[in-house]
Amino acid sequence: MAKATIVWTKIDEAPALATYSLLPIMRAFTKDANVEIELRDISLAGRILAQFPDILPEDKRVPDELSYLGELVWKPEANIMKLPNISASVPQLKEAIKELQEQGYPLPDYPENPQTEEEKKIKERYDRCVGSVVNPVLRQGNSDRRLAKSVKEYAKKHPHKLKEVSPHSKSHVAHMKTGDFYEHEKSVIIEKDTKIKYIFEDENGNQTVLKEVEVGKGDVVDGTYMDRKKLRKYFEEVINTAKEEDILFSLHVKATMMRVSDPVIFGDAIRVYYAKLFERHGDILEKLGWKPEFGMQELENRLETLPEEERNAVKATIEEIYKERPRMYMVDSDKGITNLHMPNDVIIDASVPAVIRNGLQGWGPDGETDDVVLSIPDRSYATMYKEIVEDIKARGQFDPTKIGTVQNVGLMAMKAEEYGSHDKTFFPPADGKIKVVDEEGNVLIEHCVNEGDIWRSCITKDIAIRDWIKLAVNRAKETGYPIVFWLDEYRAHDRNLIEKIKEELPKYDLSDVDWYIKAPQDAMKFTLARFRNGEDTISVTGNVLRDYLTDLFPIIEVGTSARALSIVPLIAGGGLFETGAGGSAPKHVEQFLKEGHLRWDSLGEFLAFVESLRHAYKQLKAIHQVENPRLLVLAETLDRAVAKYLDEDKTPKRKVGQLDTRGSHYYLALYWAEALAAQEEDKELAEKFSKVYAELKENEEKILSEIAAAEGKPTDVGGWYHPDDEKAEKAMRPSETLNKIIDALLES
Repeated sequence: MAKATIVWTKIDEAPALATYSLLPIMRAFTKDANVEIELRDISLAGRILAQFPDILPEDKRVPDELSYLGELVWKPEANIMKLPNISASVPQLKEAIKELQEQGYPLPDYPENPQTEEEKKIKERYDRCVGSVVNPVLRQGNSDRRLAKSVKEYAKKHPHKLKEVSPHSKSHVAHMKTGDFYEHEKSVIIEKDTKIKYIFEDENGNQTVLKEVEVGKGDVVDGTYMDRKKLRKYFEEVINTAKEEDILFSLHVKATMMRVSDPVIFGDAIRVYYAKLFERHGDILEKLGWKPEFGMQELENRLETLPEEERNAVKATIEEIYKERPRMYMVDSDKGITNLHMPNDVIIDASVPAVIRNGLQGWGPDGETDDVVLSIPDRSYATMYKEIVEDIKARGQFDPTKIGTVQNVGLMAMKAEEYGSHDKTFFPPADGKIKVVDEEGNVLIEHCVNEGDIWRSCITKDIAIRDWIKLAVNRAKETGYPIVFWLDEYRAHDRNLIEKIKEELPKYDLSDVDWYIKAPQDAMKFTLARFRNGEDTISVTGNVLRDYLTDLFPIIEVGTSARALSIVPLIAGGGLFETGAGGSAPKHVEQFLKEGHLRWDSLGEFLAFVESLRHAYKQLKAIHQVENPRLLVLAETLDRAVAKYLDEDKTPKRKVGQLDTRGSHYYLALYWAEALAAQEEDKELAEKFSKVYAELKENEEKILSEIAAAEGKPTDVGGWYHPDDEKAEKAMRPSETLNKIIDALLES
């Protein structure tokens, strides 16, 4: 019989440690279904080592697994479990290099300021490992993101807390009314395969080619810019409003994923709020080499290098500013970390839902909550946030026991939309024009810009758009839910997408599909009316809105977006199954190394593996004409096991002595074995796992005590970024009783 091959990604930090415990269970339970689970290393350490096959000795070389997976996603047999990996900053990269060097890997140091050609080449290799380099390679399909039924049902039985909203709330969303990306956007549909050039032309007609890109027939190319003078004027107005109304000032952008444009917007907020600092101490700031884009935390760090008199003068001015300006929204009041301290703390898709959960309030510098102005400069999506904030003020807080669900189909394949703009974001060196010109010299897009404005362009591939529409229709047919395309006819890019939707939809049988096209503000109003009424809706959006909505609604519905299921049906026919968010992973590792207690919740892996097994069944049937119903039995029983795992509250807890990740994996195995023993579709599996269940159940106390005995003391796994497999496996599989049961299954 043809084998079902599932690739499980080896990644970083807490989910990587959890894999040492969970993967043997997954392999053991699926062995009799002819499933092979391959482990492929796309961790930061693995990516670093793969860059230097010519430098490393033969016994220390590793294959370039990311490139391998980059080829696999374009094959119909792809079935990949993608766990959360590090999108490395340069400091993290340097830490990982140091650790690998200490482990005996003869890697060169990272050259921050390369002088020689050799150093430039080394830096180029290392820079391939920085930032979000995994997702653009693997996400060769559009996003199907939703809550699993078991997770939604659990949330209704055990609702999380949402703080009530004061009827007198002054919180509101403030956006630019002119000069933003929304106003200036221009967009074209490419008529034939060609090469386009991005050109800057100064006021004297001198031209500089900024970039050349090949595009295909049907691709959507757009360009837009933000007027920095109007941006700063807007910030001044919002800050003054916050002061007048005596509410907190806050900024909500995405300086991580929009890593070229949004840090500059973040920096301009600092320039305006702390204007007196630049007026008084501009020479000192320049001497320090500090830029506002770095954040106020970096300024505080650099101030320590100054003579005491200068340092105190700058700090005194900052304190003076805090007294004169509106109070700042805080990331951590106890530690004095403001909204403008670090750009990587400003993540709109997490920060706005946090304010909503908190009754439309933020934390102030005094550690108390208060109303807040949510500053979201660009109108493209600020209007939909404005709609939900005003809805809550008018109708009150949401009730998790009564609300419906909002799923999402997101256009993200092939670096679609705004997230594909990083290498096409430019800051004009002078006043002039930026043009997009095709091979024949036709000017497709042109903007008059001022020095320093933020100009950006993205290319959305025709094949990705059509696949997105197909996925939306398929989801509507599967669920019976209406689909809403969140597109604004007054926005150039969206008009092009609407044209394609109206051309593409008639190719499908829509007799049982309710579909709508609405601007984001109207789409939010329509969706919220259904949501409050307990009705379900599918939002069909671009890539950035996908990010925003798939945090916003799951956080309202179940308290976290980490429990959302993320399925990427790949364009070539394969499947990519993404697991929970990894933002808390470093804290979990710190605790594990210090106390031997890991609290990573593998629920995301459990849910994704259910879908991976279902997909494996379909793949075998489509590619090899092989029926393997055992895969469906495993998927359905695992799904039931996950529901019981939630109902019985076997998720990992925070403190030593409580249930941790390893104990939660035991319970998943127990409930899965129980469900397999009880099912009637496959008698052989039922007989086999009835014995496994009995053994697991009989030894429950012993297994948990063996796990507990490993807690409460420091744990050595041989490395943070590159653990020693033997040490990590020993630490994550401390129960000899459980190991014996699982290993016996693997060997049978």
